[in-house]
Amino acid sequence: MKKTFVLVVLFVLPIVAYLFFASGVTNFGRLPSLKEGIMEIPLNSGNPMFSEKISVLGFLGKNVEGRKGNAFNLNQKIYKRFHEFDDFQFLMVVPKGTEVAVSNLKKELSNLDETDKWNFAFLDDQDITRLFESLGTDKKLESDLSSPFVFIVDKQLHLRGRNNDEDEGFKYGYNTASVADLNNKMVDDVKIILAEYRMARKENNLQGKN
Repeated sequence: MKKTFVLVVLFVLPIVAYLFFASGVTNFGRLPSLKEGIMEIPLNSGNPMFSEKISVLGFLGKNVEGRKGNAFNLNQKIYKRFHEFDDFQFLMVVPKGTEVAVSNLKKELSNLDETDKWNFAFLDDQDITRLFESLGTDKKLESDLSSPFVFIVDKQLHLRGRNNDEDEGFKYGYNTASVADLNNKMVDDVKIILAEYRMARKENNLQGKN
């Protein structure tokens, strides 16, 4: 009996565990889409900032210095892990007039890592409000047009998040003031959406060869 039990533990259980997790790829391989039709941000050249990128969207507001800690948390917990993916970017929205403060922030971030995929959009106050409202979340902008929350926007301008989060139900954004929220939830969700797009790319490549 003891030998049989040992054999079951060594050989059968790993197979069962593999089948369980393999089936989970199908069931949990997509990060839910919570809102469509997010407002696009055109550059002066007319090129959109969101298009063809998976974006972590943030709002630093008029007091960029006051949100520096949030940016550092985001850099250490999310950016450093995922910035090497080609289609991934950080897009921080800031009011016009904060260019010097943003330049100083980028210099400080560059001391920690390269900042090639930290992008900043300088917008009028009204456009920042419109963009935030287009997300359709349960969050609100602070009076200085900042938010501690960041949001995942996909290439099709859909807001991605969780629709059955154990704490919030619908999880629209991730609190950059909370290392636990970044570590325990946002890391997993970014992994899912990046894996989703990698899988879609592989499928398209296979179809192109057929």
